[in-house]
Amino acid sequence: MRISFESPDQADAIALVAELDAYQDALYPPESRHALDLTAVTEQGLLFVMARDEAGQAVGCGAVVLGAEYGELKRIYVRPQQRGSGLAKKIVRTLEDAAIASACTVLKLESGPYQPQALGLYARCGYERCARFGTYADDPLSVFMQKNLAFS
Repeated sequence: MRISFESPDQADAIALVAELDAYQDALYPPESRHALDLTAVTEQGLLFVMARDEAGQAVGCGAVVLGAEYGELKRIYVRPQQRGSGLAKKIVRTLEDAAIASACTVLKLESGPYQPQALGLYARCGYERCARFGTYADDPLSVFMQKNLAFS
């Protein structure tokens, strides 16, 4: 598998994000979905990665949006056929390394309670539950986590 920084407005990325959206649409009501349109974020604040298999097919993606106070992981997704291979952890680590290189010291994320595999991944990567942040509202279907990158 190869993970590289690519544009989120290409067909492969759009297809992966559409798969993620369809998956989350089945789990959460619209008011509890906090999807980010990756093409709407200014390029300087967005780092987007694609994971490709040996044939060059897109099999996973992820992004970090860098802000003044913290970065936020968004759109981490691996196709079901590649799950369990450690690919999602590699995507997260690649994004963390890029955030560190951009002088980001804290990464945060919002996920949901109906995604125990994702929550387990984030916990294994060193993320801990935290209070809501940013513009997120209190929602029983939101789980907030963060990681201090200065200690990773």
